[in-house]
Amino acid sequence: MRRRTGWLVSGVAALAVTAGAVTYAVADGDGGPHDLRVPAAESADAGFARDMSVHHQQAVEMSYIVRDRTRDEDVRRLAYDIAQTQANQRGMLLGWLDLWELPKVSAKPPMAWMGMGDAPVGEDGALMPGMATNTQLRQLGKLSGRKAEVMYLRLMIAHHKGGVHMAEGCVKRCEVGAERRLARGMVASQESEIDLMTGMLKERGAKP
Repeated sequence: MRRRTGWLVSGVAALAVTAGAVTYAVADGDGGPHDLRVPAAESADAGFARDMSVHHQQAVEMSYIVRDRTRDEDVRRLAYDIAQTQANQRGMLLGWLDLWELPKVSAKPPMAWMGMGDAPVGEDGALMPGMATNTQLRQLGKLSGRKAEVMYLRLMIAHHKGGVHMAEGCVKRCEVGAERRLARGMVASQESEIDLMTGMLKERGAKP
């Protein structure tokens, strides 16, 4: 069941890549070739692509850490699915920025495109809501077995909640149809994985 979910999300991601390559700058509905134009550098489209690529990179990192720290097949399969899906999506987001010839780094604070530019930036590497700190990542790398599994699941649930919040912001604000479709897919898949991981924590006698 888990592996099927990972393949489904990857399939959605692949479709979005194709759509993005053909109608990369549409501002019409959900992707019709109505008004071709490149998003502005500080638009929601560019902001989401930049910020979510950073957010995704940490999820990939955490997932590869836990794969080396546990022999539990369910956790290892989940971590592999998350790493592959989010690495693919990150490549799409950065690819769109290249197509649009927009910078991958902004002078504005993270999530300013969502009206959160005045929010305090997290400390110790946690640049956006849901992100783990550098200290937490180092701690995860020192644990093994059940302790590593529980910490990973807790960190990833928080990470997904932050990602869902950001993706919902893109659904409301982004103008590129392919990007909005990708964001909707992120919301659906990550909410499903939050439910799955909550259940996995309960199986291990832990709470989120």
